[in-house]
Amino acid sequence: MTTPAKPADVHRTWRAGRVLLALTSVFAAIAVCGVVWLAVDLYAVGVAAGRLQGETVPWTIERQRLGRNLEQLRLEGQRVLTASSPAGRQDALFLVHVLSAQPGMADDPRTASLAAEVERFLQQVEAPATPADMQVWEALSSRLRLMADDLSVEGGKRMSRELGRMSGEMAQASYKLLFNLALMAGFMAAFLLVVRRYLIRPLQRIRRVLSALDPRGPVPAFPPGPMAEIRAVEDAIVRFHATLLENDEVRLRLERLATTDGLTGLFNRHHFMALAADEMARAARYGRPITVGIADLDHFKQVNDTLGHAAGDRVLKTFAMLLGDTLRQTDRVCRYGGEEFAFVLPETTPEEAQLLGERLRTRLLESPPVLPDGRHLSVTFSLGLADASGCGLEESLARADLGLYEAKRAGRNRTVVTRRPDGL
Repeated sequence: MTTPAKPADVHRTWRAGRVLLALTSVFAAIAVCGVVWLAVDLYAVGVAAGRLQGETVPWTIERQRLGRNLEQLRLEGQRVLTASSPAGRQDALFLVHVLSAQPGMADDPRTASLAAEVERFLQQVEAPATPADMQVWEALSSRLRLMADDLSVEGGKRMSRELGRMSGEMAQASYKLLFNLALMAGFMAAFLLVVRRYLIRPLQRIRRVLSALDPRGPVPAFPPGPMAEIRAVEDAIVRFHATLLENDEVRLRLERLATTDGLTGLFNRHHFMALAADEMARAARYGRPITVGIADLDHFKQVNDTLGHAAGDRVLKTFAMLLGDTLRQTDRVCRYGGEEFAFVLPETTPEEAQLLGERLRTRLLESPPVLPDGRHLSVTFSLGLADASGCGLEESLARADLGLYEAKRAGRNRTVVTRRPDGL
């Protein structure tokens, strides 16, 4: 932090003022009048900078945050209407309530009214949503989006207006400097240099930084300067960037929570089904082979019952790491439920997938889970595979599940490929 340096910066500014006072005494009454004339504009610039620091920047940040909250409210409302389970719907409704109840949302009558209207509508809609409900939601969603855009535009306009006003006041001060240059050439030259170096350039730099501000970009860096108002604006921009970065990281964490399993780090079932559907559609479009599979850890319940759930979690994590190290980046795998894992293997025939299963089995035997007390736990798994070319995802997973059942019935620790009824 540069807080200790700020008193020195202000002191230097006051020394320049004393130099200005000494020079004006040499030029007598005319010089004093010129300095007073210029001081009026300099005071106006200071007021504008203080207004930018104390009002405009916080107000603009609040507009930006409020706009992001409205957009998040719209996304959570969409989740309420499209949730595939009651738990997902309740989670989304809870987030809608939290967003609607935020103090910033209630401070603005427009957003408070719209947020309350959205929350009432979402609480009244029964699952599944009817076409009429979706039509009403589309209208509300459009209003949320437009209001979020309006808030962002308001913030940008006010910031530009304040900066324009400050620039205009500086331009006026420059004109007065030029007017007095004939009488106070040396003094005015020094003063113009100070103004250009410590005020105009920082303002231009601030405008460039604001126009290119990106939460994923580097932290804005400003060289140290003596102007307290400029430093305050620069510090506010740095804090604003940190807020944007924090919000972006929160968004990414929420996305990870929504798409991955918390224990294994693999995709969760809901996200996997969407990815698998895309892969199968791509394979059908280009006529490429694709295989799905379901794996189940053998005697996993016995591990939990005899060694405890901590040992079971260690087994699941070890198996998940093995899958990540063995499968290709294009393969999709998820924790399907409990000790079951589902796969989608693009560009892979059932025979190739069977070889992959055997490789997984060998690697699991070579690198068994290690318990906290140092013991190695011998674990095996059963795998059912099915050719998914030319058929639906649910059907393919059902046939893979039949293969898993056959593997279990045949003694476990093996791979079974289930053929389609037509033998293809």
